[in-house]
Amino acid sequence: MKLRFILSIGLLFWGSMFVKAQTDTGNWLMYFGTNKVSEKFSIHTEVQYRNHTISPTNIEQLLLRTGLNYHFKPNASATFGYAHIGNYEYDSERKSPEVEEHRIWQQFLTTNTIGRVKLEHRYRLEERFVEDDFKMRFRYRLMVFIPLNRPKIEAGALYLGMYDELFINDKRNFFDRNRLYGGLGYQYANNMHFQVGLLRQEVQTTAKTFLQFGLIFNTDLRNTKN
Repeated sequence: MKLRFILSIGLLFWGSMFVKAQTDTGNWLMYFGTNKVSEKFSIHTEVQYRNHTISPTNIEQLLLRTGLNYHFKPNASATFGYAHIGNYEYDSERKSPEVEEHRIWQQFLTTNTIGRVKLEHRYRLEERFVEDDFKMRFRYRLMVFIPLNRPKIEAGALYLGMYDELFINDKRNFFDRNRLYGGLGYQYANNMHFQVGLLRQEVQTTAKTFLQFGLIFNTDLRNTKN
């Protein structure tokens, strides 16, 4: 009964967001990886193919992000990294991006649990080089994971994922954007998740909804042979 109730709430949430945003829905295809190289260090890898339209045929952004993670504890890590973002205009005939951004970023991430619920806090600082302009941005994201068919998120677990992320600029317009997300995830194996959901992004005076498909694939690059 509890599982049906949670699923019903999730479906109603998705449905209401989709109906509201039928005319302004885009699509994000995403890959994230944490690749262990030692007990304390790992490499972050990420690709996001973002589209103006719900079909992945009209690119808006191609985001490539990597970084070096240091794991203080199993539930706490810090990252220093670089990202390249190519921005494309809607229905553009150009093959190359109209605007390119080079980004240096630092991050601190920590998790904790309350009963079955897992909370993830992500603090991120970005130094952004957008063409000839330099600006900084701070981001905070609170994400909640709720397992549906297992006591915790493990192989074979179906779960709800929800987050809100606030973006703050260092100058001019203080508020940059806010992202609200709700989705369903499945942990296929210990190192692999699949996620699908809807993200609503508010950017000052405009808003848009994005259908998201995500793959999380983590690897261990250490030599485990004796």
